[in-house]
Amino acid sequence: MRKKVDERIRTLIENGVKTRHRSMFVIIGDKSRDQIVNLHYMLSKSVVKSRPNVLWCYKDKLELSSHKKKRAKQVKKLMQRGLLDPEKVDPFSLFVETGGITYCLYRDSDRILGNTFGMCILQDFEALTPNLLARTIETVEGGGLIVLLLRSLSSLTSLCTMVMDVHERFRTESHSQAAGRFNERFLLSLASCKACIVMDDELNILPISSHMKSVTQLPVQEDSEGLSEGERELKNLKEQLNDDFPVGPLIRKCCTMDQGKAVVTFLDAILDKSLRSTVALLAGRGRGKSASLGLAIAGAVAAGYSNIFVTAPSPENLKTLFEFVCKGFDMLEYKEHLDYDVVKSTNPDFKKATVRINIYKQHRQTIQYIQPHEHEKLSQVELLVVDEAAAIPLPVVKTMLGRSLSLKLLQQLEEQNHVSSRSTETAVSGRLFKKIELSESIRYASGDPIESWLHTLLCLDVTNSIPGISRLPPPSECDLYYVNRDTLFSYHKDSELFLQRMMALYVASHYKNSPNDLQLMADAPAHHLFVLLGPVDESKNHLPDILCVIQISFEGQISRKSAAKSLSDGYSPFGDQIPWKFCEQFRDTVFPSLSGARIVRIATHPSAMRLGYGSAAVELLTRYFEGQLTPISELDVEELPENSQVRVIEAAEKASLLEENIKPRTDLPPLLVPLRERRPEKLHYLGVSFGLTLDLFRFWRKHNFVPFYISHVPVKISSVTGEHTCMLLRPLNNDDIESSGSDQLSFLSPFYQVFRKKFTKYLARAFRQMEYKLALSILDPKINFSEVDTALSSSSGQLNSISETLSSYAMEQLEAYTNNLADYRMTEDFVDDLARSYFWEKIPVTLSYAQASVLLCMGLQGKDISSIEAEMKLERQQILSLYMKVMKKFYKYLSGIVSKETHPTTSRLKDITMEPHPVSVDEDLNDAAKQVQDDMKSKVEGALNPDLLQQYAIVDKEADFENALQKSVEKVVSGGLISVKSNKIKVDKHAKETDNQKVKRREIKATIVPNQTRRESPHNIYALLFVVFIRLVRF
Repeated sequence: MRKKVDERIRTLIENGVKTRHRSMFVIIGDKSRDQIVNLHYMLSKSVVKSRPNVLWCYKDKLELSSHKKKRAKQVKKLMQRGLLDPEKVDPFSLFVETGGITYCLYRDSDRILGNTFGMCILQDFEALTPNLLARTIETVEGGGLIVLLLRSLSSLTSLCTMVMDVHERFRTESHSQAAGRFNERFLLSLASCKACIVMDDELNILPISSHMKSVTQLPVQEDSEGLSEGERELKNLKEQLNDDFPVGPLIRKCCTMDQGKAVVTFLDAILDKSLRSTVALLAGRGRGKSASLGLAIAGAVAAGYSNIFVTAPSPENLKTLFEFVCKGFDMLEYKEHLDYDVVKSTNPDFKKATVRINIYKQHRQTIQYIQPHEHEKLSQVELLVVDEAAAIPLPVVKTMLGRSLSLKLLQQLEEQNHVSSRSTETAVSGRLFKKIELSESIRYASGDPIESWLHTLLCLDVTNSIPGISRLPPPSECDLYYVNRDTLFSYHKDSELFLQRMMALYVASHYKNSPNDLQLMADAPAHHLFVLLGPVDESKNHLPDILCVIQISFEGQISRKSAAKSLSDGYSPFGDQIPWKFCEQFRDTVFPSLSGARIVRIATHPSAMRLGYGSAAVELLTRYFEGQLTPISELDVEELPENSQVRVIEAAEKASLLEENIKPRTDLPPLLVPLRERRPEKLHYLGVSFGLTLDLFRFWRKHNFVPFYISHVPVKISSVTGEHTCMLLRPLNNDDIESSGSDQLSFLSPFYQVFRKKFTKYLARAFRQMEYKLALSILDPKINFSEVDTALSSSSGQLNSISETLSSYAMEQLEAYTNNLADYRMTEDFVDDLARSYFWEKIPVTLSYAQASVLLCMGLQGKDISSIEAEMKLERQQILSLYMKVMKKFYKYLSGIVSKETHPTTSRLKDITMEPHPVSVDEDLNDAAKQVQDDMKSKVEGALNPDLLQQYAIVDKEADFENALQKSVEKVVSGGLISVKSNKIKVDKHAKETDNQKVKRREIKATIVPNQTRRESPHNIYALLFVVFIRLVRF
């Protein structure tokens, strides 16, 4: 059965086509898909150009059944054969087959960036997030349609209680009930959108769209040639520059006046060829940034630039840029394959995206894509183009450009440019800076109602919402207030203004914000908001100035069983960042059971920065959770639940969709609650997690927060900022935890000491390139020791380990260096041991900040002198002088405490000490002569012993002896020998032999006196024997 469509729907579509404004339709019902065909048909009739293409986004299932797919194949065959009767074909099947539909999963929505569609269909509302909403809607061109499909609802208010997919990430073990505040605000905002119609699946307009009661046809304001005012200005600009090369041909591709001015500004800087210009292009989505950059690159090639590098998070983001480079070449009459070649990527992750264009018309020229982290390839670059700079980590952009790109940077560059324009010297030596802003959209005309609605809903255009502060009160007079989120997201006029101001402070204070942050702030059950306000004058009926905003998330209260399971599985659930990370780092299952709060964000008004308001807010928050701001009598009173479950209108659930009237609530609690009137939650600690920078770390360290975790790999954890993720804790005064009163860190002290020791070891590896100032701030070493501290440390035995880490050989090397007998490189093998011992407070020596910095760089980080020169801005001799002073102090202390160890080698000769002898040489000689004489005398006396001579006696053989002499007197010459037999046993060592041993024959030497024939007496014989014996002894 055919039904006439409401004229307001057709009129809205036609008006959008005429004004190049987009329109949005929210269709509720199970048959809402069937109405897509009718809306697409009406759009096709209104659009003069070709049939609008369609983008269809869904969660995971398209819900096109198999028989419909088969039917689509049949329809396609019939169309090819010319046998198709449109009256007999299902309209939706025909639309699916002929509509030119691009299907896209929500998780793959990043690949549609840079594309333009005439119609966008969003199904599976529960999977939508603010990021997806902004990403998909911004792809629709002017005059196009956004269609949001919802399943059957008993009432629109059921959207407020719908469980969204993202809520699963918001739930934690102790906070499991997510609210639907964002959906409530989204629903109320539809009633204020002038280009949105909410209807059922029969195209009946619902009461929430009552503002569409009277929609009239709009005339198009055009001149006689059919051009609007903006188009007329652009045409005049093109005519003026028609004869200029290469500006004239390139500007013909520009679609708006803003884009034309941007291309002219780019080409002015390029044709200058001074290579000292910086041009920043600021614009929202759909303004033609990439197209302008592409045309400018084509102009740079025509100007003769050889090395042009383009960078972006991914080459897929440069699809539009390279497309317009080729279009610019076409306008400059370059021919593909003859004058240039386009090179596609072979990396499957880049999906055949363009990565290089080689040009050979004039000379060898290259347009090359490089990944952001490949900045070391920029040494020969002549022109560097950074697209999608907001998605590249700031330190990487800083490395490429010499500084980070942010709104604050642009303001500083402008100020420097104004100064340099007044000073010729500075203008010659410094860089020229230009800033371009594109406000007019390419895809749709300015003043688009969908754009203004989306910006208001997601707080995307809040930079203008920061009001000026007439008076800055002293921080001591300011108070911290709790913000009720039900009232904040109720879509009342005042609460909306307050929300926009809060988000404006977020944008001004943080370099990276996401639309999803708004949903997190609204729906997450563990998140809460606080604002710091000056003295409030209640007599004046206006919102107070916000000086500081703090967003916190309650964490902890995790059971030990869950903590143990997480450790065994190696998996941490969503939320509770600090408890899970603490449990992972220290393998501790007790800490997750404690309750704490993590400070998610703290944002200060741009006019009140560095004036103490952020510190005042943190101290007030700490005192509040320690129970110092709330009277004791109120702490024991049970507090009523703050979050009522009443949603937009209670009675709306009883009404049908066609009768339901949606309006903001009126029974709302106060938006701001003084902390003295609110009972604080019982917490054990405050924590914070952020991208590690020197200023941020010093701010939190000043408020007694101590680190316990720093990520080793920057990009892995903190891909937004490219910095190391750092987590800090501050224990709160709580009666549940036993701690010594003298230790300010309470239960955290032993874990902090473990972290410091681990960090000193990682400084030589993961944190080797960390700035020395930041590393010293993290270590927070004690470098000023008094005499009392030195005595205490020596007596406490802290230096016992020095003998194990520093040998006596190293002590000799240290001594030689301090005496200028060795080079500093001789200390490199043990300076790391000395540095670790010093920073662990085992060597209580007072050092200056510069000396401690040099010790950290050389001892813990292992940097060479040249890198320290560049980092500390000191001369080489200054660094070596500081290093020498450190080593002298160490040697002076260690030489007095550490005993000299045994040398490690065994081949060295023992040292001989030369000392004067107590006895003189003469005395020594006299004593030796006397000793020899005594020895000789004792030997002679022993030789004359009768018992000894008895062995030579010849008993009863005198006749034999005489006979021998007589017989041999003529034969024996002087000195000859005679022999007689003797039966006397020799008295020697063999005297103890047995009787049966044979008696040995002895030969006796005798001196025979020549010509002596007389008989000798026994006495003469004895004398003769004596002479023989003496001669034997001398022999």
